[in-house]
Amino acid sequence: MALPSASLARRCFIAGNWKMNKTVADSLTLVRELRNAISQVRDRVEVAIAPPFTALHPVARALEDSNIALAGQNCHASDSGAFTGEIAAPMLKELGCSYVILGHSERRQFFGETDAGVNRKTAAVLKAGMLPIICVGETLEEREGGKTLSVVETQVKGCLQGFAAAEGAKFVIAYEPVWAIGTGKVATTRQAQEVHAHIRALLTGIWNADTAQQIRIQYGGSVKPDNAAELLAQTDIDGALVGGASLKAADFSAIVKAKG
Repeated sequence: MALPSASLARRCFIAGNWKMNKTVADSLTLVRELRNAISQVRDRVEVAIAPPFTALHPVARALEDSNIALAGQNCHASDSGAFTGEIAAPMLKELGCSYVILGHSERRQFFGETDAGVNRKTAAVLKAGMLPIICVGETLEEREGGKTLSVVETQVKGCLQGFAAAEGAKFVIAYEPVWAIGTGKVATTRQAQEVHAHIRALLTGIWNADTAQQIRIQYGGSVKPDNAAELLAQTDIDGALVGGASLKAADFSAIVKAKG
């Protein structure tokens, strides 16, 4: 699937992160269901799914001639090397990926990923001809301590350091409050919009207003069919990075269709 261009800026973008779920057979069943469920939303919403690495190749074949793009859940910053258990960006590109999710809170929490590391991985993804979905977000302790905006600012600046505006214009940022991921909790629309607007202001400072207005900022954190429409109606929320609800075709398709 061809990479999106800046002309598609701010088109709603819904991505499903399957995490460490689904066998190859399960993945293919879900893909068939999704193709049927969202075949009519081609112009209104961009859709991507991120299956586990083991299912990427068969899923890529199953997605041919569909309106669903393929994403990797992570990659290494190097093109190749002695990094047992890792996967390189060019490998994901070869399998048909258009996007790679980087810096997800689970990667930060369980595997010690840092903003500097995400920055290097972003460069690798661009070099391979794909686009990053860069995740940022605060913990519950940080939110309760009134540090949300400062934490997000540090993450955004660290992850984006050194990239030109022309590169950044095609990036996707995913704001995922860590306390809302997989917990059933969700940021209120006011809370989510406040952080998204802050990120947009940061992007203006990093590059310029025109670039900031092109960058899509997704919300992630217990997005479900019953809260998607309200979240997606906010001025600076341009889509969703969906976890658990992306594992069921009915739920994920309902979120995709929630945008008008």
